[in-house]
Amino acid sequence: MAGIITIMTMRMMVMAIIMATTTTIITTTMLADAAFHRLLAWTSPSYPVGSFTYSHGLETAVEDGRVRTAAHVAAYVEAVLARGGGWVDAVLFVHAYHAAGDGAAFDDIAELAGAFRGSSETALESRQQGGSFLSVTRKAWPHADLDAFAARWGDRPMAHAAVMALACAAHAIPLEPALHAWLHATAANLVSAGVRLVPLGQTDGQLALAALSHAIPPIAAKALVTSLDDLGTAAPELELASLAHETLYTRLFRS
Repeated sequence: MAGIITIMTMRMMVMAIIMATTTTIITTTMLADAAFHRLLAWTSPSYPVGSFTYSHGLETAVEDGRVRTAAHVAAYVEAVLARGGGWVDAVLFVHAYHAAGDGAAFDDIAELAGAFRGSSETALESRQQGGSFLSVTRKAWPHADLDAFAARWGDRPMAHAAVMALACAAHAIPLEPALHAWLHATAANLVSAGVRLVPLGQTDGQLALAALSHAIPPIAAKALVTSLDDLGTAAPELELASLAHETLYTRLFRS
């Protein structure tokens, strides 16, 4: 009888362990899914920050004939990500994420990110989307860290990259996937602008985006280890295209 009781007790213990393990796995999966859902939402073209209205100077390059094909669009966007404003955003995204737990340190990064632009239109591109992102995210995905930053920062210009990095850190979204998503969203938005401007077919747009998918991982890996002292741009043609865009006779985009 005692042996039967012992066996039953062991079975009950094993079942309890299995149930506890199962519960843990389900909870972990749900947390991962929640973070993944936030990341998809925040980098979606449907997130209401106005990204579709900006071309980062690409409209100028199409207007003057430098960009005429899907390959040209991919090359332009890769330059943005690897050597231009997209590169600056990637590095600042990383540093803002790491500083998110320290209000003073994060504010220093946010101030630098808000100023690190080569033209008034790319400054508008970053700041308008940053303000919109913070406003929408505080309502749809609230967090005390976002509210605290908003209270400290007031009406000062805020860079989109810094604010999204703060949101990702606050909502426990790991840095690497967050950075990859940020870079992909930047690339996708500019490719979409190229599809409308050249114009290109939708398949050509996806071919350009597929080509860029090979460039994003090494860019992200480099951004993860780049210091602020080493941060800079090396894409004068992009900056000149953005400056020239301000005086284009006809414009579809704000940058």
